[in-house]
Amino acid sequence: MTTDSPGGKRKTSFRRAVTAVSAMALASGFVIAAGNTATGDEARVAARVDNPYAGAKLYVNPDWSAAARQGGAPASVYNQPTAVWLDRIAAIESGSAGSNTMGLRDHLDAALAQGATTFQLVTYNLPGRDCSALASNGELGPTEIDRYKREFIDPIAAILSDAKYANLRIVNVIEIDSLPNLITNVSGRPTGVPECDVMKANGNYVKGVGYALSKFGDIGNVYNYIDIGHHGWIGWDDNFRPTAQLLKQAATSEGATVDDVAGFAANVANFGATVEPYFKIDDTVGGKSVREGSKWVDWNRYVDEQSYAQAFRQEAVSQGFRSDVGVIIDTSRNGWGGSQRPTGPAPKTGTADEYVNGSRVDRRIHTGNWCNQAGAGLGERPKASPASGIDAYTWIKPPGESDGSASEIPNDEGKGFDRMCDPTYQGNARNGNSPSGAKGGAPVSGHWFQEQFSELVRNAYPPAN
Repeated sequence: MTTDSPGGKRKTSFRRAVTAVSAMALASGFVIAAGNTATGDEARVAARVDNPYAGAKLYVNPDWSAAARQGGAPASVYNQPTAVWLDRIAAIESGSAGSNTMGLRDHLDAALAQGATTFQLVTYNLPGRDCSALASNGELGPTEIDRYKREFIDPIAAILSDAKYANLRIVNVIEIDSLPNLITNVSGRPTGVPECDVMKANGNYVKGVGYALSKFGDIGNVYNYIDIGHHGWIGWDDNFRPTAQLLKQAATSEGATVDDVAGFAANVANFGATVEPYFKIDDTVGGKSVREGSKWVDWNRYVDEQSYAQAFRQEAVSQGFRSDVGVIIDTSRNGWGGSQRPTGPAPKTGTADEYVNGSRVDRRIHTGNWCNQAGAGLGERPKASPASGIDAYTWIKPPGESDGSASEIPNDEGKGFDRMCDPTYQGNARNGNSPSGAKGGAPVSGHWFQEQFSELVRNAYPPAN
């Protein structure tokens, strides 16, 4: 798919690897790929761009596309680009969970064969991964930072440095749901858990993210995006700035600098509406702000992902990130179409709760619900430069791949059973003690969930034709 763009919105930035090349190489529009020393040949790398999505032809993952086609989706869906997830060491060579059978080189070679110009990747295997959840637990123990560096990041970097891939823009989303956990899910917070205390104390999330940024940042055609969670997680005052500060700490550790960061990734594998069209954060009902009067908003400063992403970008710049960073928003499952979607704002004749609940297109029970949400639909199709500060709407989470199992399912991927994936679960402090909203019958995370996929297609907004 070729994305449409009115043009780059940010001045061009170059990483350390680029600034080290000669003036002649810069003038010719090419740079030398860092780390390509196997043959001694110089690899020609296309000059960096403001936005790796602008004017790009994005790679369509054949594994996902085949599953989506077999799952009954129209061509307008199964021909969409989605990200390739590397969620364990073995995935580098043989593919990640479920029906994903292609290794990283297989995908990169397929991208060249497709004539793609931009390739999307998720690196997701930190030690003690996702300390606040069970469904996405990983293979590495909390102290295995050296294995993460040497057996996961280094081999990936070696492949991405191959000269044959030098003209691909490689978008790399780094370690979703990691750093924000060290703000919200540690001791002193109602949602604190011992596992996150361990990861905060040993520093391995910060070290791992910093090392990944440094290694990939030395490859001239890689664009790193750090995960920033979503508005229903980080949008409160006591989470917002501390998260930006922690990201800056990670981006300046283990040899990394802010020049290694192209931007941030919001709403990855989540369901928050990109834009709430029928109510805003500054609306009032009966003289009371919806921030105060609505349990759904609950003093959050944001009601959707785009307003959150734009504000977080500004905060990150104020904390020392480059002024030309952008944000990508995962729109793969946040369309919320179907018969339950409002067609306009609710009347303000009742309470703030009634107004917000009748107006919001995000139909989850609570913004803290994240697992296989019932009633969700495909969201905006991938598109470059859709709004100020936003590099792209894009499908990072492949629609149809489960978030976690609805019951105990033995597996060899290190993934546990999280009650938030159980449709009978009545919740905890993280979701306001509300029902989980999850669909029943789900397999372990990353495996194909046909019932969910069919519903996503039915409830797509814009509709899937």
